[in-house]
Amino acid sequence: MLDAFDGLGPDERLLGETVRAFARKVIAPGAIERDETERFDRSLIGAMAELGLLAGPFPESVGGAGLSAAAWTIVVEEIAAADMAVAVSLCVHVLHQNPVVRWGTPEQKARWLPALQAGQALGAFALTEPGAGSDAAALRTRATPLGADGRELGADGRELGADGPPAAADARSDAAAYRLDGTKIWISNAPDAERYLVFATLDPSRGAAGITAFLVEKGTPGFRFGAHEKKMGIRACPAAELVFDGAVVPAANRLGGEGEGYRVALSALGDGRIAIAAACTGLARAALERAAAYLHERRAFGAEIAELQGLRFMIAEMAQQVATARALTRGAAATRDRGAPGAEVAAAASLAKWTASDAAMRVTTDAVQLFGGAGYSRETGVERLMRDAKGAQIYEGTNQVHRGIVADAILGRVPG
Repeated sequence: MLDAFDGLGPDERLLGETVRAFARKVIAPGAIERDETERFDRSLIGAMAELGLLAGPFPESVGGAGLSAAAWTIVVEEIAAADMAVAVSLCVHVLHQNPVVRWGTPEQKARWLPALQAGQALGAFALTEPGAGSDAAALRTRATPLGADGRELGADGRELGADGPPAAADARSDAAAYRLDGTKIWISNAPDAERYLVFATLDPSRGAAGITAFLVEKGTPGFRFGAHEKKMGIRACPAAELVFDGAVVPAANRLGGEGEGYRVALSALGDGRIAIAAACTGLARAALERAAAYLHERRAFGAEIAELQGLRFMIAEMAQQVATARALTRGAAATRDRGAPGAEVAAAASLAKWTASDAAMRVTTDAVQLFGGAGYSRETGVERLMRDAKGAQIYEGTNQVHRGIVADAILGRVPG
């Protein structure tokens, strides 16, 4: 019940043991130092690439390892148990690739994915804006279609100021390029990432129907980085503001059709939320394991503090939280693997993400309490676990939003 590998088949157990050994040897040793210095260690991306983790959940036909969603949760849990910041960077890197795998043309997949899978390029998912976080349909970054000569295309499909009859109704889909203008915030893996999946709107008044997705490379003229976020936790996973000021992106870099960007985003977010739930499970498990070991090490009143009933009950409740988080996470992954309808996957993912992140917050807070003064010290790294947990209740959709998604599913309400 409490072993992360309980109930796994031999192949999944071997996968988990392999990743655990790697994470403990390569990732865990530098976790405290990376957090203290807010240092993103790019070499860890390369190390995970050598293990075949950077495209783990994708089909072998596109260069992935062909792992099921359930197997992927095992991988992410083990990475997060070593360092949540590294797990978040990995999850975002995979989240970036997910829509390319699902929506990309053969040419886009061949051009975009190999470098990401080899660790030569790092990916980021650029959706959040100052006024559009959980309400992604409210984003304001503009995408303006441009004709072959760089002139803006109007709503009728012809270049503004051009003479002659309007172009065909689908002319805007034949735009030669798009000009991006706007700002994204809290973009994980920025500014270190080389490749960005950027969501922009053709017309804010159209809401979700105007959103379009674009593949944008670092170094594109008109694209720069703004403020670097000073975060409470996951400080070794960078996050920065993206600023687009007339950045021109070729039409060949549009992912999906015009107005399909919201669907592109949603198609990936369910998988992303399951992965974050797995990461939270790993984080909570790490806090539980450290706290349990400490209760044997610390003595008070002539005995191990593990003999104190109040503390024993805390440990038992922490174990309950970890087990619940893992069960819901793997259940959501199983729902995804059996090809359930999208709404069912979304609800299962939301339930897992909300439960696992709340569990991580509670378990890591209790771990600090059990460690006492040592837990409050940055030298032990226990308080880092608590700081890392807090963000997971906010990113990938706040837990209040996920409660609403679950309620909608139970009450049969179709999101508008």
